[in-house]
Formats: sequence, structure tokens, C-alpha cells
Amino acid sequence: MSNNSSTERGWLTPGRQSPVYGEALDRLLSRWLRGVSGLPESMVRPRWQPQQPDIPPADVNWCACGVVDIQCDDNPAFVNQTEENTALWRHETIECLASFYGPAGQQYATRFRDGITVSQNNAELNTQGLSLAGYSHIIPFPELINTQWVRRYDFTVRLRRKVVREYNIRSLIDAPFTLSGE
Repeated sequence: MSNNSSTERGWLTPGRQSPVYGEALDRLLSRWLRGVSGLPESMVRPRWQPQQPDIPPADVNWCACGVVDIQCDDNPAFVNQTEENTALWRHETIECLASFYGPAGQQYATRFRDGITVSQNNAELNTQGLSLAGYSHIIPFPELINTQWVRRYDFTVRLRRKVVREYNIRSLIDAPFTLSGE
């Protein structure tokens, strides 16, 4: 078994805490969406849940949101080489789909769209290591739920973040050979 450093053979895993993914990322995005759109806490829900709650009635405004794509740059940088470790830096683009439902769904979708462009709201997002990279137009997408047409408006947001992972790749300090040349 490897000691998780480059001094021995074997796989290396990062030694530093990773950014949030999965459910923790969903919660972070949900708080952001609630804060900017003004929807109540219980009315912004993760798109995919192990135990799917009942869908609110057609006359209730709510939003389902979730990560639909994570892209990264193809060539990470290895920086900050020390005697003990090296940091891997790469950038990710996280694409999130928010579907706004209800009689005022379009209003909440446009409020969210406009709110994410406010610098103070982006500064708050920056405290979580994320930044607004872009967004789509709002797409009306009525949905038939329980034999009733429900207003739905889809909106995609792209966020960027820098991912830093430290690996215990040791610096070459001494070599057991000498080079000679002309």
C-alpha cells in the first residue's frame, strides 16, 4: 500500500479538501437561488432526490434546480511546487438548470435572471468559490402534471470555479547520478 506520496509506487490521492459536489453543491445552489429569486425556502427544491416529495399544486410558485453538466479545462496546471507537494489547478464550468413553476413562475425566473447580474449578488456567490459565467434565455416549457397543464419556465446558468487539489508529489532535491558533458 502506498504512503500517498511520490516517494513510493502507487496511486496518489489529493491531500487537501476538495470543493463541494453532489448534495452539498445542490444545497449551495438552492440557497443562492432562493436568495436571489425571493422564493420561500421550501419552494426551491433539488431536481433529483432519493425520496421525491409531492409536487406542489399548479397554483403554487416553486422551482426545481440541479446540476446538469460539469465541464473542465483540458489541461490542468501544476503549480506551487514545494519540497512536500504540488498543487493541481483547473477550472470547472458548472451548468445548472432551474425550472420555475406556478402562476408567477415567469416573474420569478426573470427576477432571478436579473438578480444574478447584480454585482453584490455575484460577490456573495464568490464567497462560495463560484462566479457567474453566463446564462441562457428563459424558455417557456408548459408541463402536463396530473392531467393538468402547469406553467414552467426553464433557465440555465453557467458558473465557474477554480479547483485546487494538493498532491504529495515531492520535489527532486538530490539525484544519485552525475551528468558530464563537453
